[in-house]
Amino acid sequence: MDQAEKLRNVIKPNNQNNKPNARVITITSGKGGVGKSNVAVNLAVQMQKMGQQVLIFDADFGLANVEVMFGAIPKYNLSDVIYRGKGIREIISDGPMGIGFISGGTGISGMNDLSQDQIVYLLRCMRELDQLADVILIDTGAGISGNVLEFVLASPEVVLVTTPEPGSLTDSYSLLKALYRNPRFDRENTRIGMLANRVVSVEEGRSVYDKLNSVVQQFLQGTVFYAGMIPQDHALERSVRQQKPVSLAVPAARSTRAFEIMAAGILNHEERPAELSMGISYLFSRILS
Repeated sequence: MDQAEKLRNVIKPNNQNNKPNARVITITSGKGGVGKSNVAVNLAVQMQKMGQQVLIFDADFGLANVEVMFGAIPKYNLSDVIYRGKGIREIISDGPMGIGFISGGTGISGMNDLSQDQIVYLLRCMRELDQLADVILIDTGAGISGNVLEFVLASPEVVLVTTPEPGSLTDSYSLLKALYRNPRFDRENTRIGMLANRVVSVEEGRSVYDKLNSVVQQFLQGTVFYAGMIPQDHALERSVRQQKPVSLAVPAARSTRAFEIMAAGILNHEERPAELSMGISYLFSRILS
């Protein structure tokens, strides 16, 4: 029995109430400053409005943008689970509308050096987390450094946030190239969507997608789906400055409507990888193995 199989055995026992494991969606970007965390927070709000119990896992330990936008400072983070034996429920902070969020903290950067006992305990905590949420959004760091690529590689569903700027498109392609050329990438069971952020129109959003998808098809023999567009919106910009999700601060804003459409499109999409229902415990077992 190899290491990967041993870890999967830790997460095999399911809950007693037949609740499906959480659906895990990783929000990432090829570079910083493209609005990735803002997307994660507003998606969480919209999905919560649609009756889903949503939790955000902030895996960007360098920039704690999620807690800033929620206006809450977490008392504990993932390192308290790993190194101090805290339970997973103890490190969940409360956001608006009952949305929970977990700060990865320095626990993310230390996952490569865990003992077998620490790994087993962490996976058991992740299995419990699967039963506490319907959807878990993972907000990664930017680029392909650190643990970003590890989370993307392990995720069955990825939303790649980009903008119309040429540099953003180039960095998005670089992330996809690193992903497709990694021998551990499961292209058959990974669904990657591209979200065009800060565009002036629906047409520009589609154009940004067409540019990126064409080079992915040509040079990587792959494809990404169109996850939607978020328009350049003064209401959204004001909400960011006020550290509030625009979906709550300005319900009638154009960007709020765009987030609503995007959330519905993701939740209602029928073509889903089989691993979509494996949950965050399965994702962590893949990273740790």
